[in-house]
Amino acid sequence: MNHRMLLPAVALLVFCSLLLVNSQYQARRLFIELERAQLRHKQLETEWDRLQYEQSTLAKHARIDGIARTLGMGAPGPARTQYLTAGGP
Repeated sequence: MNHRMLLPAVALLVFCSLLLVNSQYQARRLFIELERAQLRHKQLETEWDRLQYEQSTLAKHARIDGIARTLGMGAPGPARTQYLTAGGP
């Protein structure tokens, strides 16, 4: 092999090596991003489950009834009930 072909071959080899190093770096960076996104997803799922449980606890009939009674509220009696007809007043 003559010297004229050696220099371009070495240059091509160096260029390909740099491309390989860059692609490995990008792959590692993207993998770390993926890991972080998956961790955040798990955290958000846990928070969502906790909020759903909290909402179901706060919306229980017995709790709402107890709060209403402490505020002096109760079911309306017949004297406070008004019935509407579909035909008008």
